[in-house]
Amino acid sequence: MKTVLVIGGGGREHAIVDALSRSPQVGKIYCSPGNAGIAAQAENVPLKDTDVDGLKAFALGHGVDLTVVGPEAALAAGITDAFRAAGLKVFGHTKAATAIESSKEFAKRLMAKYGVPTAAYRSFSDYDEALAYVSGRLFPAVLKYDGLAAGKGVVIASDLEEARQALADMLLDHSFGAGKVVVEDYLTGPEFSFLCFVEGERVYPMPLSQDHKRAFDGDTGPNTGGMGAYTGLPFISPEDRQFALEEIMQKTASAMCSEGLPLSGVLYGGLMKTPQGIKVIEFNARFGDPETEVVLPLLRSDIYDIFEGVATGRAISQPQWSDEVTMGVVLASKGYPGHYEKGFAIEGLADVDAKLYHMGTALRDGEYVTSGGRVLMVVSRGKDLAHARETVYGEIEKIRCGNLFYRRDIAHQAL
Repeated sequence: MKTVLVIGGGGREHAIVDALSRSPQVGKIYCSPGNAGIAAQAENVPLKDTDVDGLKAFALGHGVDLTVVGPEAALAAGITDAFRAAGLKVFGHTKAATAIESSKEFAKRLMAKYGVPTAAYRSFSDYDEALAYVSGRLFPAVLKYDGLAAGKGVVIASDLEEARQALADMLLDHSFGAGKVVVEDYLTGPEFSFLCFVEGERVYPMPLSQDHKRAFDGDTGPNTGGMGAYTGLPFISPEDRQFALEEIMQKTASAMCSEGLPLSGVLYGGLMKTPQGIKVIEFNARFGDPETEVVLPLLRSDIYDIFEGVATGRAISQPQWSDEVTMGVVLASKGYPGHYEKGFAIEGLADVDAKLYHMGTALRDGEYVTSGGRVLMVVSRGKDLAHARETVYGEIEKIRCGNLFYRRDIAHQAL
């Protein structure tokens, strides 16, 4: 039986651990740092996801057959390079290949060079030059920090004052660190997520999904890490999906090979169906969160085979997926994504008859309490979205906590 180490400690990693626990090949699962809910399916290891040397020593000392990397920060810290140099199998891109996410400018240059459809752009490191350029353009303007910003480095400025503030944050105050700003044309249309397992030129697509970034119903309120997601998108035709697979995901995988930066993990395409066709909003170099939590429950194939094949460069069969659809709703601490309090007791979890992924929980005196902004994600499946929706909201009613809120309109674009 195989021993697997999963790096990370959120809902995404809980979904990965859950999928691995269904593999007949997997005996022992470690998760670092893990969380209180993950502890039911894996042994948590108290190491930070960016502690590359500590994690490498743990993997070598505990007979780990395969490591699966969740967070972008671990990839950007070079964990794949270090593990490979030590002779360890690891699912996740090299530090250099992670530039597809860690540098917006790199990604835009790559797309321009290889003809991958995306919004026109310019990049700036000087505040005055950036402000002059934005001042002469139509609003809204899309401003992106050229680096990792934990999902918070994108501002859609509706007027010059908002743009001025965002540029000052990024280029004068260095809120996310020193770096450039990419200014893009504003695109319109429904967004969706296309995740693929990628190993060099080989691309293995997953079901399409859509997440909900705004905190409140009706897509209002501040942007968050994601308040819910679903699969089964009625506004994306089979032709749309084929175009996105061939002209975006496959073309980008091939482009990275041509640049000497082959991918070996998950390529996440944040895409938009515009009136001019499907275009790339952003790429991520790892599983999305909360998309992973609605996609992986549909996997029929053995995920260990997939992870191990990608990690070793071995061709695998196309993964098989259920025909059902899923819907997942995030329960978050009141106040998130701003200031929130922790330590509120959560009751009723044992009664929930659905996938329950922990994002920010802790154990206190044997009971679960809130310990993060996004706390839990409840995921149900069904023959169609109406059925999945009815199930998931019914199950959420069983959860009792005095400090949680959630959106009641997940998948409203589809329903």
